[in-house]
Amino acid sequence: MKKVFAIIALMGVFTFGMTQSVSAQDEEAVDTAAAQVDSAAAAEAPAEEAAATEEVAADEEVLEETGFYKGVKKKFIEGDAGFMALVSVALILGLAFCIERIIYLSLSKVNSNKMIVEIEDALLNKKNLEAAKEIARDTRGPIASIFYQGLLRMDEGAEQVEKTVVAYGAVQASALEKNCSWITLFIGMAPSLGFLGTVFGMVQAFDDIQKAGDISPTVVAGGMKVALLTTIFGIIVALVLQVFYNYILAEIEGLTTKMEDSTISLLDIVAKYNLKK
Repeated sequence: MKKVFAIIALMGVFTFGMTQSVSAQDEEAVDTAAAQVDSAAAAEAPAEEAAATEEVAADEEVLEETGFYKGVKKKFIEGDAGFMALVSVALILGLAFCIERIIYLSLSKVNSNKMIVEIEDALLNKKNLEAAKEIARDTRGPIASIFYQGLLRMDEGAEQVEKTVVAYGAVQASALEKNCSWITLFIGMAPSLGFLGTVFGMVQAFDDIQKAGDISPTVVAGGMKVALLTTIFGIIVALVLQVFYNYILAEIEGLTTKMEDSTISLLDIVAKYNLKK
C-alpha cells in the first residue's frame, strides 16, 4: 500500500509540475504574441502616417485644381457677366461651326486613287459604263460626286464631260467652304466684344472718379479690372477660333487639290475610252 501511495504521490507531483510548466509556457506565448502585436502596430503606425500624408497631399492637389477653376470663374464674373457672356456665346457658336466643318471634311476624305483605278478598269478593260457609274455612286465624298456627274455625260462627248466636271467641281468646292464665313465672323466679333467691355470699364472708372472726387488707385481699380479682363478673354477666344479656322482652310485646300488632280485623271480616262470605242 505504501508503494501505491508513493507512486500516486509521485504522479501527482509530476502532473502538478507539468501543469505549471504548461501554464508558464502559455503565459510566455501570450506575452510573445502581445509583443509581436505591439511591434506590428508600431511598424504600421509610420505606414498609416505616410498614407495619411499622401491623402492630405492628394487633397491639397484637388483643392489647388478646384482653386484654379474657381479663380477662372471669379475672374469671369469680375469681368462683368454681361460682356463676358457675349464673348462666351461667340466662343461656343464659333466652336460649333468649326466642329461641323471638321466632321464634314473628315467624311469627305476617301481613297481617291483606289476609286480611279476601279473606274478605269471598268471602263477600259471591261468596257462597262454602268459598273463605273455604280462605283462612283457608292463612294462618298466630293471627288466621287464629280466622277459620277462626268460619267453621266459620257455619251455626250468628251467636251460635254469636261464642262460638267468643271461646273460641278465649283459647286463641290463651294460646299467645302460652307459656314466658314460664320467662323470668321466670330473670330472678329470676340475681340470686338472684349474691346467694347474695355470701353465700358473705362467709362465706369471715370464715373467712379467723378462720384468720389478722387483719382486714387482704389477708385479706378474696379473699372480698369473690367476693361482688362474682357479684353483678355476676347483675345483668347479669337486665338482659339483662329487655330481651328486655319486647320479647316488647310483641309479644304488639300481636298481641292485632290479634286483637281482627280478631274484631270477622269478626263484622261474618258479620252482613252472614246478612242477604244
